[in-house]
Amino acid sequence: MSGKTVKLTTAQAIVRYLVNQFIEVDGVETRVFGGGFGIFGHGNVPCLGEALYPVQDILPLYRGQNEQSMGFAAAAYAKYHLRRRIMFCTASAGPGTANLLTAAALAHANRLPMLMLCGDTFITRLPDPVLQQLEHFGNPTLGVNDAFKPVTRYWDRITHPAQIIQSIPAALATMLDPADCGPAFIGLPQDVQGWTYDYPEEFFARRVHRIRRQAPDAAEVADAAALLQSAERPMIIAGGGVQYSGAVAELTAFAEARGIPVVETIAGRANLLNDHALNIGPIGVTGSDSANAISERADVVLAVGTRLQDFTTGSWTAFAKDARFIGLNVGRHDAMKHLSTPVVGDAKLSLAALEKGMGTYRAPEAWTSEAKAERKTWDAYVADNVSHGNRPNSYAQAIGVVNALCDPRDRVVAAAGGLPAEVTANWRTLDIGTVDVEFGFSCMGYEIAGGWGARIAQSEGEADKDTIVFTGDGSYLLMNSDIYSSVLTQKKLIILVLDNGGFAVINKLQNNTGNESFNNLIKDCPTVPEAFAVDFESHARAMGANAETVANPAELGEAFKRAKESDKTSVIVMQVDPYEGWTAQGHTWWEVGTPQVSENANVREKHAEWESARAKQRQGV
Repeated sequence: MSGKTVKLTTAQAIVRYLVNQFIEVDGVETRVFGGGFGIFGHGNVPCLGEALYPVQDILPLYRGQNEQSMGFAAAAYAKYHLRRRIMFCTASAGPGTANLLTAAALAHANRLPMLMLCGDTFITRLPDPVLQQLEHFGNPTLGVNDAFKPVTRYWDRITHPAQIIQSIPAALATMLDPADCGPAFIGLPQDVQGWTYDYPEEFFARRVHRIRRQAPDAAEVADAAALLQSAERPMIIAGGGVQYSGAVAELTAFAEARGIPVVETIAGRANLLNDHALNIGPIGVTGSDSANAISERADVVLAVGTRLQDFTTGSWTAFAKDARFIGLNVGRHDAMKHLSTPVVGDAKLSLAALEKGMGTYRAPEAWTSEAKAERKTWDAYVADNVSHGNRPNSYAQAIGVVNALCDPRDRVVAAAGGLPAEVTANWRTLDIGTVDVEFGFSCMGYEIAGGWGARIAQSEGEADKDTIVFTGDGSYLLMNSDIYSSVLTQKKLIILVLDNGGFAVINKLQNNTGNESFNNLIKDCPTVPEAFAVDFESHARAMGANAETVANPAELGEAFKRAKESDKTSVIVMQVDPYEGWTAQGHTWWEVGTPQVSENANVREKHAEWESARAKQRQGV
């Protein structure tokens, strides 16, 4: 060690450190940080803005239109890169930072890395109270930034320039850790950002990171192998962790060698191609009859890289009560759920180890054949469901049209509302890892912002392919400004706005629980004297996008072809029926709170009906 130092501000030191962090991916070294998203204010522009200006060519800063959407874009960027590359977000003190809370929760729920560098109040407190500061009379250290503690994996407030020598590497280590991966928050008081310190030059040395692959414990593998070998009706649940581990090939080889049917979670969509013989379909509340049929009969379930969220498990009614689980997961917390036999380790290494311990075992042919037959029946249903003719426009029809015309490597993005269910059930995977359905936090507004972030990532390696966004009118109205961002930055999106006149899927849930339509569809809002349709086409054009409105799926197909040919963001609008055309099959029970008493007879009837399904619910064992 040279012992040499360099005097820098806190902000300058953070930026210099970020610039010099590299990661090895498939033998190629590239910067960990692909850049950042930033909106400047008084809490970050004088110091952090000054530090970022000289490195804008190697650490590009994308100016967002809303801090929440910046966070969504950063999450989608990380998801595209399988958590190996990261974007930072910088926001000013007060409301700018507060706007990132929802995005941080989304990243936390989805186990996605994102670094937030956010302004904070002055550490000296000399000018208190300052603009946008929340005062807590009994605790002067408490502020808006403390609200990020529950929604981040790493949190710190820098109160002295020297602290970043420990804090920033610790934040990066957390974001790159496969088990603890998630968002990191660094609060930067406005005075501390500009304070200087004599930093050791070694702190800024070029460093190459590699994602840790944790080998499984041999005893855990042996226990899991023994349990799986005892299975007469085994099944594999493939989650998003399969892709993050790069274990698709190992999962496929294991399933093929052992003849075990595979079902996919929402996050695990696109682990297997649509036509793979052992791909039995998506499981759960937004799943398929095929996957749910075999889930009910499986006696041993190998859950790989999934946190077993309630939409996967049907609130734990999707399985036989005596089914045994093997939790293969790099995260101990996920591997242990529902008294699973745990295999804590990297999916790629763990599947290989499990394969070696399986001896000559193969699933009974009758069971595998039964699963394949269920999938064939489901395929016929989907083919009919996405077809169009003399029936109302639907989400499924739009999905089918795009599916038939897109390139196998095009990326599909959807989130919240009714589209996650419809995409999950009806999209026929053309290539591995091409589907991003954000349903960990079920966040409206992710669609267009996430599409922008995914497109930034995609343009780094697959610029000739498209990013296709499915969004409803509700999500569009909630957050649409990144249409403008995509046009400004020349990151082309194809956005399908499927307008059903409000929050139609929640209206459907409202009706399904016996309630009257109320405050979900625009026409059913008691404070709306006269409902009218938004001119989404004109609105999108005003932000610089190509835009057109189509009347039916056939016209949508022609518009989609035009959008494919264009080098500019295109928005295609089509009205869909809020009542008809929903995917009617493939759903498991889902636990929602229903009134135990009501003056409405329909509500009482539906409550009894809903509760009757609880008899199938596993009690954590």
